[in-house]
Amino acid sequence: MTSAIPKLTVYPRLSLLDGVTPIQRLTRLERESGGVRIHVKRDDLMGLGGGGNKLRKLEYLLGEAIAMGADTVITVGARQSNHARLTAAAAARAGMQCELVLTRSVQRSDAAYADNGNVLLDELLGAAIHDLSGADDPMDYALQRAAELKKNGRRVYVAPLGGSSPVGCLGYAACAAEIETQAFAMNLQFDEVVVPHGSGGTHAGLVAGFIAIGKTPAYVRAHAVLASEEKARAVSFEKSTAVLRLLGCDPVHTIAELNIDDSHLGSGYGVPTDSMRVALRSLARTEGLLLDPVYSGKAFAGLLDDIKNGRYRAGQNVLFVMTGGLPGLFAYRSAF
Repeated sequence: MTSAIPKLTVYPRLSLLDGVTPIQRLTRLERESGGVRIHVKRDDLMGLGGGGNKLRKLEYLLGEAIAMGADTVITVGARQSNHARLTAAAAARAGMQCELVLTRSVQRSDAAYADNGNVLLDELLGAAIHDLSGADDPMDYALQRAAELKKNGRRVYVAPLGGSSPVGCLGYAACAAEIETQAFAMNLQFDEVVVPHGSGGTHAGLVAGFIAIGKTPAYVRAHAVLASEEKARAVSFEKSTAVLRLLGCDPVHTIAELNIDDSHLGSGYGVPTDSMRVALRSLARTEGLLLDPVYSGKAFAGLLDDIKNGRYRAGQNVLFVMTGGLPGLFAYRSAF
């Protein structure tokens, strides 16, 4: 069986992945799960730029940019943005110039956060970095910079925070079909798919993709790491509705049907929590797998908490999407 979404082929797409990413079962960690079967979708295992979920979005974003004749891509993010790193890598692969507008919006001033991790890789990948304070509007700066470059004859494409425009979200609509095909081949039926929720594109794309192949919106559970549940819900509803329209589907779901939890957000985006540290060490020491401290670490803490609190029954299958972000660990050295 293949779970295809035909309308996806209409949109320009730059190939950045080497094939499907594997699904693996966490058999050692399961010894403490009360019989819940835990699987991970390894979207951290992508060859380009250190891998991670943003590459799925960038396939469609840069596909659109190239179709428009762009020679330069500009995007925005926090100082340690995974999206910024992978935009720089994807632009290098495509032969495009890349500029990154990065804000110091996370209250960390240590040298590792300021200059190591993703920032180090941004520079190695050849991106021009614009360093803004947390009070500045990065998109406004990016648009002004794009206007300057256009006056000099450059053709500029501006990508949004996290790559999470409706076009970027198509990458995770395609991933929904990929997961369903893999599950059939493995003779599995997942009871829930679990993801981090930052800029909302991964969640919204999966929701739209699964709706397009007959699942409910609640099939995808998101753990918010950037904003409150209320704000995350509004973002995902708006974006999943837009993606469904791009896929030629009626957006029949309601905002109340979205499955989002913010109990592991802590005091804010990029701020470490004790539960994140426990979850990260637990997966590392049982399975040898590494989460990042900003996104997947908090979301995996949410998954472990849900298992502990009885959300899932013995024998049920849960799939956690590992979204990458490993370089962030080196920026958060002091947190560990």
